[in-house]
Amino acid sequence: MNKTQVMVYFSLYGDDFPVDSVTELLGINPTNSYKKGDVIEIKPNPNIVSTKVHYRKETAWELGTDYQESYDVKEQLNEVIKPLKNKAHIINQLKSKFSLECHFEIVIIMENGYTPAFYLNKEQIEFANSIKAEFDIDLYANPYNDTCEG
Repeated sequence: MNKTQVMVYFSLYGDDFPVDSVTELLGINPTNSYKKGDVIEIKPNPNIVSTKVHYRKETAWELGTDYQESYDVKEQLNEVIKPLKNKAHIINQLKSKFSLECHFEIVIIMENGYTPAFYLNKEQIEFANSIKAEFDIDLYANPYNDTCEG
């Protein structure tokens, strides 16, 4: 049986900036990064025939989790915030120096009607506010029937 999963990541992004400098100043290796103009890898879909190539429109430095079985978004969000928490001043300096924006992406894949708890505590809100980060939340509810047991 498929389980409900949550992925969270933090992104610093902008037109073009030295990703290695961000890594060095934060002292944290990103879980993902890309440069403006990089080709976006699209997983092939056998039902769609397309040869159009897509390119990144911005540069980004990201720190996040993989998809994890979870029934509480707080766990994944805390996992991402913990290494960044004492670096708000550095993040704000980077934002100013390279004209960057930042956001948290929360992706929830609900299976069989099982939804995770979704609560932002004061510390999470205060940290996000201190760096003026926005939240982007994607919800995917995979079909289920009303007779599922659980």
